[in-house]
Amino acid sequence: MSYHIAHSKTSATYNERMHIVVIAWLYVTVLMALTETSIVAGVLTLVFYGLLPTILLLWLFGGSARRRALRMPKEETFANSCADQEKPRR
Repeated sequence: MSYHIAHSKTSATYNERMHIVVIAWLYVTVLMALTETSIVAGVLTLVFYGLLPTILLLWLFGGSARRRALRMPKEETFANSCADQEKPRR
């Protein structure tokens, strides 16, 4: 199997390898929060630099996977109903 074929199959689904980027970003923001001078500043740094942007990006980039998952059962039921209609009735 060539690289192009394998790459096109993996890019069509949700890219699970991007989770390493999320883990690395959260690691950096935890270290940033630990270096803050007060606990309040550390918590706010963690929330506003780490958690909220991460949740927003995962939600935005996961939208196509959510739509695909919602559409999949509808397409399967539509295909099954079309196959049932094509069967000869006796």
